[in-house]
Amino acid sequence: MARHRRGRGRRGGRQANPPVDQARVSGCNGRDEANPSGAEAGNGNEHRDDDPSRVGQSPPADIRQAGPTLWKEAAAPLWKEFEALGIHVRRAEPVFPPRPGYGAEGTPCVVRANHFLGRLVDEGLHQYDVTISPEPTPKAAYREVMTKLVSENQHTELGGRFPAYDDRDSLFTAGALPFDTKEFEVTLSAGGDKKMDRKYKVVINHAVTISLLQLRMLLAGYPTDIPAQALLVLDTVLRDVVSNERNDMKCAAIATKDRTLGVDAWKGLYQSIRSTQNCLSLIADVSSSVFVQPLLLIEFVQKILKMDVVDRNLTKPEYDKLLKALRGVRIEVTHLGDNRRRKYRIAGLSVNPTNDLSFQSSGATTTVINYFREIYSLDLKYKSLPCIIARSEQNPVYLPIEVCKIVPRQCYQKKLEASQVSTLRKSACIHPEPEQFCHQIVDKEQYRRTKRANDFDIEVDDNLATVDARVLLPPNLKYHDSGSQKTGFPMNGYWNMKGKKVINGANISNWACLNFCEDLSEKDIKEFCFKLAEMSRTTGVEFANLKFPIFTARPDQVEDGIRKCYQEAKNKLRHQKIDLLLAILPDKNGSLYGNIKRICETDIGLVSQCCRRSNVFTENSQILANIAIKINAKAGGRNSVFDDVQKSLPVVSNKPTIIFGAHVSHPSKEKDGSAAPSIASVVASQDWHEVSKYNSVVRAQGHTEEISGLEDIVKELLHAFANESNKKLQQLIFYRDGISEGRFKQVLEKEIPAIEKAWNTLYDNEKPQITFIIVQKRHRLRLSPMDNKYKLRSVANKIVEPGTVVDSEICHPAEFDFFLCNQADVKGPRRPVKYLVLRDDNNFTADELQALTNNLCYTYTSGTRTVSIAPPAFYAQKLAHRALAYLAKGSDTASASSSSSAAAPGAGPKQLPEIKNELKGSMFYC
Repeated sequence: MARHRRGRGRRGGRQANPPVDQARVSGCNGRDEANPSGAEAGNGNEHRDDDPSRVGQSPPADIRQAGPTLWKEAAAPLWKEFEALGIHVRRAEPVFPPRPGYGAEGTPCVVRANHFLGRLVDEGLHQYDVTISPEPTPKAAYREVMTKLVSENQHTELGGRFPAYDDRDSLFTAGALPFDTKEFEVTLSAGGDKKMDRKYKVVINHAVTISLLQLRMLLAGYPTDIPAQALLVLDTVLRDVVSNERNDMKCAAIATKDRTLGVDAWKGLYQSIRSTQNCLSLIADVSSSVFVQPLLLIEFVQKILKMDVVDRNLTKPEYDKLLKALRGVRIEVTHLGDNRRRKYRIAGLSVNPTNDLSFQSSGATTTVINYFREIYSLDLKYKSLPCIIARSEQNPVYLPIEVCKIVPRQCYQKKLEASQVSTLRKSACIHPEPEQFCHQIVDKEQYRRTKRANDFDIEVDDNLATVDARVLLPPNLKYHDSGSQKTGFPMNGYWNMKGKKVINGANISNWACLNFCEDLSEKDIKEFCFKLAEMSRTTGVEFANLKFPIFTARPDQVEDGIRKCYQEAKNKLRHQKIDLLLAILPDKNGSLYGNIKRICETDIGLVSQCCRRSNVFTENSQILANIAIKINAKAGGRNSVFDDVQKSLPVVSNKPTIIFGAHVSHPSKEKDGSAAPSIASVVASQDWHEVSKYNSVVRAQGHTEEISGLEDIVKELLHAFANESNKKLQQLIFYRDGISEGRFKQVLEKEIPAIEKAWNTLYDNEKPQITFIIVQKRHRLRLSPMDNKYKLRSVANKIVEPGTVVDSEICHPAEFDFFLCNQADVKGPRRPVKYLVLRDDNNFTADELQALTNNLCYTYTSGTRTVSIAPPAFYAQKLAHRALAYLAKGSDTASASSSSSAAAPGAGPKQLPEIKNELKGSMFYC
């Protein structure tokens, strides 16, 4: 069977084994200049003959798409040349699989990316170690010291060089400085008081010469590690451009009605250098963060407490709230005059008010009030408020709140209120065109005309990169034959349940309703329950009418309310089980949702469905239908399957396959300041071909990105698949979420061997066929369409359609990765999900893996829309977040697993409460 061969169009054909000097860092226009004619080249989706359905395919036309043997043969001469120069570029084992080719399926289109092509000439980069003594405080003083040093010595001791500084202990230059080692003295003035001037000794030592040859080799497509050191230099230079030579941050207050609660939203710049196919690229994006308003501290206290501060003692809740908001904030004093504004970090608040606070001064005891009156002639106004404790609580410096002011430009590290988060999200949305904010970043040619950019000979193109993309077709979904519509056809990422019935309906015979909304009448809730039961039956769920009265409970008595409801219903049913608890929650319910889930799933063993108050009065039948299909999935039903399994599940449909999803979440610190455990969650499909039901395991572990005990987890899920399907597995696909870029090799070296061991235990040392895929959401790439033809028509904002995939130009020069957009309900330019293959024993082509991932996104059980990431990874993420609710008020006992396994006893991270047996094996978390 001959495979379709696609010309690369705008990019032109790919040259086999391009010389390194043709892929120069110093010139890139986004096309392949080695073959500008645009002649056709094979797309390289070729594979070995181990699969009869994929044979007779031509060999790759591009060395980037060749097997490991060809890679090594082509790169061998360059390796020898570089190593003769003392440059070691051989890639450390294990290596990631090379790109098998470029995808051809889908409708071709062109999109814009927030990439700006960069050019750089290698003049010899040098790194210098910097030692400053005494150590500057705060951290911002490091840059103050080095800025002063450069301004005083640039044209003398530094030989005219304009170095870039990383704000800590490294200095970078284009070309060597006139010395290898030199010591400088720097004085930072404190204003008019010379006694307060700070003097520093700075020692600069030459550390290493950094070559860009390895970077050139990578950009040419040869298998070498990413030259992180060279990219670090370029990132540091560009950051210096922003820090020292531009000042375009814009401030927008985050307000709740007429109060800002003491914080501002600032929009700043994110930028990073990346190596892409044949060139360097600058990713530029707007970044939003929250800063403390630089107010007088008494004004900040007023905003935090949401009241006009009067001279009175604080209540215990007010004191606790204020302490939480102030701890760690940097302040400066105002009572010493403008020239002597000493700065401190708040360590705490005094327990006693100012008028009841004393300390030792010159061997005698004095009060804070008398001290400020006698020394500074200052009569304090707010005597009933506590004092700030500066330095430390063990060696305190008491400062009245009214003599303090917040130092500007401090990131707010505390948790925001819900109203603040909502306002921040709205302010962070980029309207209306991505070109506007991206051009603000590179406008006025700041990367060309600044002193540092000129010194390093860096140029950045003014124009957004245009990239070839394709829009993949959505799969057709099959529903039950008894419905008037037996097939669902998603449009723009959406479809609905009109005329459709779920493929397998669950049985909900006995259920109860618990109301937490005091302002809802029993009549309103009964009507809602009747409509929900009726709609559930319409969608194919066997949903009985409500047999019990409506139970009510207060939100602050959730545990008592649930237990009372459950016990009364159980007593009435006698030997029958309760299939579902329907909980009606206020629209703003705080921790109520998490508490309900924790109690139902870890204390009782009961499937629960929460509904917001606003849904009780809905006239939208599709909202009720969506609630019904969520209940169906939780109760063991199946909503839909692929209409054409062979087409929708390439490779997976050929042999019995299990699909895993995994995620590691890292919660914030506990209230007592101790580190909270990381949450590792793994799900695995249990139904081949349908891949719509998933078993799960979730555990608490130490703070690490790798999954501890993965071998036991995988072994358990493999056993569950075997028991459910009675089929012998032949393939395993693993979507791994929640891992940072710097930990990929650790995952490859630790987690994949753990999977192999689990497989070998079950299948008598048989080698598993594993495809391991990293899922990355946290990156800065944004895509927007160039042609209105390919934008989402139902949304006013210009965003690309679901199914848009990019696997060229802005992707890795050699590795098997691609970007895929799937989520429909977003505003502004689309941030796609990146998928990177770390191992591929199943020999996916680019088209096959992209189609599989895209189609899986339409199988999410909790709605009638596509989701942004592959559902196995999404389910694992939801399960990890559910476990965080267990930790919020969970016990420290028992198991840390949602299945039969238990965490190791003894010292270690705080354990999760065990999920009840009644829910194990179900998708209660969806």
